[in-house]
Amino acid sequence: CGDRSDRKLLAGRWSVMTELILVTAGCFLAVSAFAVLVETPRKYILQAGFAGACGGWVYFFSMQRGVDTVPACFLSALVISLMAHLFARIFKAPVTVFLIAGILPTVPGAGMYRAVYYMIADDRAQSSFYLMQTLEIAGVIALAIFIVDAVFRIRIRGRNKADETSK
Repeated sequence: CGDRSDRKLLAGRWSVMTELILVTAGCFLAVSAFAVLVETPRKYILQAGFAGACGGWVYFFSMQRGVDTVPACFLSALVISLMAHLFARIFKAPVTVFLIAGILPTVPGAGMYRAVYYMIADDRAQSSFYLMQTLEIAGVIALAIFIVDAVFRIRIRGRNKADETSK
């Protein structure tokens, strides 16, 4: 129905969508397996996997749209932290039950590996680059968790004050 260029464009979009779905499914499986490994209670493993899958989807989607690695990790950590807080409220469980396993797709393990690899290979420029990027990613993960936690604490305090004044 279309010419060859339309088919190539459609095939290109299909492969990006397929890759996005596969990466999201891979994140779900990896986080769920990691949740089992860190002994997350069995009834919360799927929720932790879902939080990690959402974060992995945001990271991959951001990278596909041309966002740099550090901001993509920040957005991913924001989503994971938000999901962890929401699940903690819904299922009456500690936030860390969902956050520890869920943050796995955002953790910069490969960057740390590359930093050490290039340090051993005596390539100081590459080693410095990956070390700084790893530290930046670790910083934005902590910042995202802090921001979401602060927003939820402020919201809870505001709700508690409103309840006290209405009594």
